[in-house]
Amino acid sequence: MLKLSYATAFATFLNMGTALAQLADTTYLSELKKQLSMQWPKNRRINMVFHGHSVPAGYWDNHEVHTLESYPNLFLKILKAHYPYAVVNVIVTAIGGEGSISGARRFETDVLPHQPDVVFIDYALNDRFQPLEKTREALEKMIKAAQAKNIKVILVTPSPDQRIDISDPSNPLEPYAQQIRELASQFGTGLADPYPDFQKVAKDGKLKEVMASINHPNAKGHTMIVDRLIPYFF
Repeated sequence: MLKLSYATAFATFLNMGTALAQLADTTYLSELKKQLSMQWPKNRRINMVFHGHSVPAGYWDNHEVHTLESYPNLFLKILKAHYPYAVVNVIVTAIGGEGSISGARRFETDVLPHQPDVVFIDYALNDRFQPLEKTREALEKMIKAAQAKNIKVILVTPSPDQRIDISDPSNPLEPYAQQIRELASQFGTGLADPYPDFQKVAKDGKLKEVMASINHPNAKGHTMIVDRLIPYFF
């Protein structure tokens, strides 16, 4: 089995002994974690917005959208198991086929009105078709717009496309994954980095086991992304 089951993953993260948990800055969302722990009547609604392309939108194979089996809602399931008193809304503003340049144009109209506590931005898989410097400008625009309103941002590195050998360091996704890491460091955002995990799976010759289609993960693949999101919240 490539990854832990949800129940096992949840227990592992609670233990906080895994390498994954060590990679996240567990202080980044300290105030939000306090809010998530509060009980009625002191608690409040928490909004999580997932902005990006077809993967966070929930597309799998043959244009089917598996909303409940894709990482925004798999993340919600684990989060709620840890914070039973929290009122959490997962809001998906992702659009299949979109890149960050288009996503930045609609950020103020489609994302900010939801008053998110956290915005997850996941565009690198499609951004590889656009100039690196243009996607950087778009990502910076979204980060700055969120931070101007004190909204926390978590940038997400890409999941695979089976037409690309992601185990090859010269593959076309590599500079876009690296750019996301650089932006997270530059702007002090969170970074969810499942890309090296997928690279390892690819190197082991098991990439098909985590993919629903040529460029969309299955439940195992989406769980790998969740594994990099959830340490910020525990």
